[in-house]
Amino acid sequence: MRPIVSLILILSLTGCAGGYHRAKREMAAPPPRVVAATPEATARPSASLTPAPVAKPFATGSIQRACLASDRRARSRELCGCIQAVADQTLSGSDQRLAVSFYSDPHRAQDIRQSDRDSHRRFWTSYREYTDRAERTCR
Repeated sequence: MRPIVSLILILSLTGCAGGYHRAKREMAAPPPRVVAATPEATARPSASLTPAPVAKPFATGSIQRACLASDRRARSRELCGCIQAVADQTLSGSDQRLAVSFYSDPHRAQDIRQSDRDSHRRFWTSYREYTDRAERTCR
């Protein structure tokens, strides 16, 4: 008798709250997301259309280590890793070694830029492409 009474009690309680089927429906569909309108969102309709942040590339290497070791205030692990990733895509290994020397001796970059040697001109052309691309990608 006691199990029957317990079963009736359980069934009546589940029926009051909507029962099994209501719980199943609520579990299947995520709750609707309610976003309150802010004054900025109503004033600028494009505010809700801002793109999601894009992950910047990251790599480790000689330029990344030189960047982190430099005394520049803007250096960070993320920025230096991004600069290295762009260098890997743009500069050859020997060009990267030459670019690393600019971190410890910035005047060397000026000497290379003003040099009359063809190899320095080719390097400077690819180095400018690298710096422009790094600026666009990493900032």
